[in-house]
Amino acid sequence: MIKAILIDDEPLGREILKSYLARFPQVEIAAECNDGFEGVKAIQQHQPDLVFLDIQMPKINGFEMLELVNPMPAVIFITAFDEFALKAFEANAIDYLLKPVSEDRFAKAVQKFLDKSPQPATATAGLLDVMAQSRAQNNRIVVKTGSKVKIIPVHDIHYLEADDDFVKIVTAEGTFLKNKTMSFYEQTLDEQQFVRVHRSYIVHIGQITKIEPYQKETHLAVLRNGQQVPISKTGYTRLKVILGI
Repeated sequence: MIKAILIDDEPLGREILKSYLARFPQVEIAAECNDGFEGVKAIQQHQPDLVFLDIQMPKINGFEMLELVNPMPAVIFITAFDEFALKAFEANAIDYLLKPVSEDRFAKAVQKFLDKSPQPATATAGLLDVMAQSRAQNNRIVVKTGSKVKIIPVHDIHYLEADDDFVKIVTAEGTFLKNKTMSFYEQTLDEQQFVRVHRSYIVHIGQITKIEPYQKETHLAVLRNGQQVPISKTGYTRLKVILGI
């Protein structure tokens, strides 16, 4: 039996998918979820083979939810996104259903999964990276702390620091880990607000109170909370351009 989870904030949408799934007795619905928070917990609990995931949901959207899931299940996305987003789906070969979902199109998507041709998790990860570059996606960062999910507005970030395979996100509330790269955040955060001042640091320029000389053409950025962030020679050049000094 194939375990599936339905994640959609619209009860009617879930009922429609359930009626469509009646054509596939080998697929068992392990859980239904109203939002991404419930979705994360349900995926951890049931370890489904397949997830039907609505993208546009309250609290956290489908993309943000998937960033918190490991391992990543096979996903059939449900979306009403624009042409740019659809091109991103197609480029990463992810199956998706456009709302309103027709039964025939739904059946084709499920059959694709049953034929053992779902895309690997790497393709889904690639899609998440592409979509993170859209304006709707880069104004906050969603992290998982234990069993809780926290939403961090980017303007609350003091700086980011490389930490092996993770990035530390430092805020007034504490430090949070995200399984991303510094290059990812350098490309997705607003370059007028966040500057890669060092190989291991990206700083929010609004947090800098002064810049002090350090060693051999390097400097230190002193932040509002008193913390110091190293600035490399290259980082100092970038910072001067942004600050106009």
